[in-house]
Amino acid sequence: MKVSDSEECLDLLNFIHQNGNLSQRELSHKSGLSLGKVNYCIKALVDIGYLKIKNFQNSNNKTNYIYYLTPKGIISKTLIAKKFLQQKKQEYDKIKTYLVK
Repeated sequence: MKVSDSEECLDLLNFIHQNGNLSQRELSHKSGLSLGKVNYCIKALVDIGYLKIKNFQNSNNKTNYIYYLTPKGIISKTLIAKKFLQQKKQEYDKIKTYLVK
């Protein structure tokens, strides 16, 4: 999967940027993606340096994590969103030509 082309990863980046305290299960629910897909995307985003993960040191539940975007992740989120909007505009323009004929 190319993260730069993934609408799902863009959604996850956005949800995480808004609230990094969400669990993978909560991210799955909010995004409509399966839990496995969320886990897969998060691992990919960590691997390419867009996302960092920290666990709560003082928590009794050591499975709680906080996700946060790296500076590279914030820049990439913006670029991915821009590319996504350009693609949607091209699709819109193409459909519009079909309707005008």
